[in-house]
Amino acid sequence: MKKVFAKKSRTFRMHSVLEKSLKTALFSLLTLSIQAASAAPINENASNKTSLLAFQKIVKGKVVDEKGTPIPGVNVVIKGSKTGVQTDMDGSFAIEVPSASTILVFSFLGMQEQEVPAGNSSLKITMKEAGQQMDEVVVVGYSKVKKESLTGSLQTLDNKKIVDVTTPAVENMLAGKATGVFVNTGGGQPGSVGKIIIRGRTTVNGSTDPLWVIDGVIVGNSSGNMNPADIETLTVLKDAASTAVYGSQGANGVIVVTTKSGKKGKPAISFSARTAMTTINNGNFDIMNGAELYDLYDSFANKEDFQNVWWWTPELRNKNYDWWDNGSKTGIANDYNLSISGGGDNFKSYVSLGYYDETGAIKGYEYKKYNGLMKFEYKPSNWFTLRPQINLTKETTFDQQHSVGALYGNMPWDSPYLEDGTLVGNAPNPTWVNTTGSNYLYDLQWNYGESESYTVRANMDFDIKFTDWLTFASVNNYIFGSYTSTYYSDPRSSSGEAVKGRIEDYFSNYNRVYSNQLLRFNKTFDKHSFNAVAGYEWNEYNSKYSNGIATGIPPGIIVADAAAVPEKVGGGRAQWAVQSLLSNINYSYDDRYLAQVSFRRDGASNFGKNAQYGNFFSVSGGWNIHKESFFHADFIHNLKLKASYGSVGNRPNSLYGHLPLYSFSQSYNENPGALISQLGNPDLSWEKTYTGDIGLDIGLFNRVNITLDYYNKNTSDLLYQVPLPGVIGVTSIWRNVGAVNNRGFEASINVDIIKNDNFKWSVDANIGTNKNKVTSLYGGKTQIIVGDGSGIAGSANKLLTPGLDVDSWYLTEWAGVDPENGKPQWMTTDANGARVKTYDYAAASKNQKVISAYTPDFFGGFSTNLNYKNFDFAAIFSYSVGGEIYNYARAEFDSDGAYTDRNQMNLHSGWSRWEKPGDIATHPQAIYNNPSNSNKASSRFLETGTYLKMRSVTLGYNMPIESLYISNLRLYIAGENLFTITHYSGVDPEIPPINGAITGVATQVYPSTRKVVLGLNLTL
Repeated sequence: MKKVFAKKSRTFRMHSVLEKSLKTALFSLLTLSIQAASAAPINENASNKTSLLAFQKIVKGKVVDEKGTPIPGVNVVIKGSKTGVQTDMDGSFAIEVPSASTILVFSFLGMQEQEVPAGNSSLKITMKEAGQQMDEVVVVGYSKVKKESLTGSLQTLDNKKIVDVTTPAVENMLAGKATGVFVNTGGGQPGSVGKIIIRGRTTVNGSTDPLWVIDGVIVGNSSGNMNPADIETLTVLKDAASTAVYGSQGANGVIVVTTKSGKKGKPAISFSARTAMTTINNGNFDIMNGAELYDLYDSFANKEDFQNVWWWTPELRNKNYDWWDNGSKTGIANDYNLSISGGGDNFKSYVSLGYYDETGAIKGYEYKKYNGLMKFEYKPSNWFTLRPQINLTKETTFDQQHSVGALYGNMPWDSPYLEDGTLVGNAPNPTWVNTTGSNYLYDLQWNYGESESYTVRANMDFDIKFTDWLTFASVNNYIFGSYTSTYYSDPRSSSGEAVKGRIEDYFSNYNRVYSNQLLRFNKTFDKHSFNAVAGYEWNEYNSKYSNGIATGIPPGIIVADAAAVPEKVGGGRAQWAVQSLLSNINYSYDDRYLAQVSFRRDGASNFGKNAQYGNFFSVSGGWNIHKESFFHADFIHNLKLKASYGSVGNRPNSLYGHLPLYSFSQSYNENPGALISQLGNPDLSWEKTYTGDIGLDIGLFNRVNITLDYYNKNTSDLLYQVPLPGVIGVTSIWRNVGAVNNRGFEASINVDIIKNDNFKWSVDANIGTNKNKVTSLYGGKTQIIVGDGSGIAGSANKLLTPGLDVDSWYLTEWAGVDPENGKPQWMTTDANGARVKTYDYAAASKNQKVISAYTPDFFGGFSTNLNYKNFDFAAIFSYSVGGEIYNYARAEFDSDGAYTDRNQMNLHSGWSRWEKPGDIATHPQAIYNNPSNSNKASSRFLETGTYLKMRSVTLGYNMPIESLYISNLRLYIAGENLFTITHYSGVDPEIPPINGAITGVATQVYPSTRKVVLGLNLTL
């Protein structure tokens, strides 16, 4: 026992030392960066005076932002030299110049650089934010392209449009902001991550996640735990012209992220802090209190079945333990970010630290995230640039969370505490009405889980400039990640009692090597402009995991050494690799006629040996009509017609679906043995998606910008596990079968309604619609019945059949309540093929039908921004219209008396319960232990998915401070997720993912949370 406690003590000390060492290292690196950034300012002459005696003219002026606020610290440099000054605290400057024609260059972190002639009078320079310059150049694929030269369909968001909600996950921030991007946010549990679908589902059972590319590195199907505050721009690539250069990984769309970098100038320090108070938002899902549940039982037609039992007394109506009140609280989320940026001509740096800490609004859950980013740019010569960077992330969770299922289901008549204040013990609980129920609070005295993960993303990139028009660019990245978790069940708890305590330890790590070597060509000949890239890419992934479960643990011991029984061990490894050749050419003639072509060849380890390599391409064109000599509509400042066509792919989810596999397990007399578990398919290949897109960009009055896009996507060779006869012990084989079509229309509009020095008001709105359908299945099949993806027994089914939506519900058809007797009814098919009503659920279930689909009719978002002098206001909304949600939770909590071991929900607005003959009701007669099957899976539980959600509303004030070296101080208050308008009866119509997939099935979800936020942004 002493040995065990000694190991435990050493473990805690090592963890403490490691955490302190990490913090010390990050602080030291931050200090080093400050010194490096400070060591490379521009060459500034003291007292704003030049040493060049030949200069005869002094130019004075003032630099302000668009609101007229002076900007201190702006670099004012004579073009072509290192001679310059900086503006003082009121934005003023004075500099000696040779002549009035001398060009002055004005630069400042976060602002657009400007070049202005010195002239003969005092200058007033108004600097614009760098974010506005994104309209000039857009990061797309492996290169940057002028926006007016784009022929593809994409949308770029800057940092301000992304980081306006309190969450550590970038995915959750995109809801309602990008056209054609459908987001299911991750629910209210701290650290949860949402799922994204771009332009509809192109697969029937594969991943719908887009590809994420961060600073030129393909990181996978998520944002890689990056700090949202480090984002400079985020671009969503949607059509083949934009995504084909990513080949077999681009079918679900691509999200390209560029993080912030150091800017030339004196060091700039930025700090942001926000604190959010979070509360549970259960939506329209209203669980009964003690009196309401008593009245329901009192209305049961067969009350004689329970009215003589010990617990049924009139006093029961006044017993009302509020499980939700006991299990929830006001959670707190803190988000802090510090960044330092600066540099000179030859060296620039950007260093940031981020810390996110949230305690759940449901008690007992804590999430912490630490981020550190260091980016440097060193230019020792005109032809060579080195760009090293490192990104560190640590995430921790502590899980002693109150049971969400119990908060919904526990009866208000049952208290977790005895009269003496002690906790009710394990089930069975003779003091409870639900005698078979378990008091989760009893187990929470001891049981808990904890996890810790680290991610390191390191780059050593460099550019070699051969000529002004030819550059070699090398991106070299290494990612390492590790994850550990421990789950402890005390021998005194209900979950650990039978095995005398259990500990489960899990360990995993992975590494990823990514490299691309590119030649970039950028040259203009007269009116001909070429922008081209060609390169080679390598992407390799390796992972391994192990877990061990031990039982027989003394109470309070949390290390497996003390276990009496090594119950189970397990482990595994995984590997894959992709290599590619790629090319992309953009051509422009006189900025009027645009063309683009791309080609990529991928070889992937999880394709069959007969289909190891695949080719992908795109062609596109554009016409800037407003630049034609015949075009004379002055009120139209932009009119572009564009079209594209090309192919992208989707690799198998299974790493080894193409190989014959064997499963190894303990055999006779504890000797290992092997059984075949999968047949190989050497022809297994990628899903192929061919996309056509046509679009129109319109700009009016220099105030209105409209984008319209129509697309048509055909996906063939769907990856599917085809069933096999089980005579050889193998029941399926991976094959390329079937096809899906997606068609959709997208529109976005931005309007600057008011635009003057003191008052600005703009409105943004977007809408997207997608219709998908299965176009063919394998082996000439006309239909395949599949599960709904929730993994819940007794839940709904979906039907894959040509001509129908991929997410079509296949259910027993609900026919309502018989007004004469209050019995539930369903539709079935009689011998003549006619649809008739029946009371027999089993008979009706033999004749199920397709009833609606989860896919919404259209979705999108809208926002407004106002700036009045130093005040700013912003509001963002998202919406989804149409589509049917399968509300499985109602099978339990709206069961018409079938479930008497859990609480029930109050009738939703517009619902009614049958009580007497002639009643036209939505709900059948309530019966104790109801045997009618009225709560079984049927179209009764399909509900509208339409909603309007307020994402965030913010009011801020920019304090005009002209001292203490503060260039900007903004204070703000915000509300997030304050309300949702919907007729859906559940917790949230924006259904969180289940097992990483968007299913459309609502279960006992962790509710979303409302947030009230206080924050500040400070720039020095």
